[in-house]
Amino acid sequence: MFLHAFPDDERMWEPQFAALQGGDVAAPRLYGRGPSLDRWAAEILDYVDGPVIVVGASMGGYTGLAMAERAPERVLALLLAGARAAADSPERRRDRDALIALLGEGGVPAGMTTTATAAELADATAAMRDRPDRSDVVRALAGPLVVAVGQVDDVLPVDEARAVAALAPRGRIEVFPGAGHLVSVEQPDAFNRVLLGFLDSV
Repeated sequence: MFLHAFPDDERMWEPQFAALQGGDVAAPRLYGRGPSLDRWAAEILDYVDGPVIVVGASMGGYTGLAMAERAPERVLALLLAGARAAADSPERRRDRDALIALLGEGGVPAGMTTTATAAELADATAAMRDRPDRSDVVRALAGPLVVAVGQVDDVLPVDEARAVAALAPRGRIEVFPGAGHLVSVEQPDAFNRVLLGFLDSV
């Protein structure tokens, strides 16, 4: 189960689909589900039967953690790419409030490439803003956890990513030299090597 980042959509995972050569994969669109990650998690779990391996980038990682909290027996393993376990800081929440206001007043900003509407982006931003700390979810994960992070990620520092991986009984970190926030997009070949190793570990 591949869960996309903001403001991207499910097409960001095309290099990973190619690497898996038609395996049993799904990549639902997260927009249009309202302003609650818990609701997103419930809908996605209803979308598939049985156990899932979740690969989530940023917003998708937050959704994956919500899925693991809701149905820990079904989430066999989790790969978080640029996603923290903690809730937003007060400063980050203020930034999200400002983006929601901007989307409401002027629509999608000119420099933002996305297929989502302004209303969908505002809901997604609110969902990320209001998510709780899910560090306890990471601590309780029975399966493997990989935290993938770019060396120069300006959203999730490497030290924080390392701390998230250390919370999980079977956690580890993968640092991508020279990469920023969206490691699977910036370095797809390197990410795919990590992804395939992660899948082999489940």
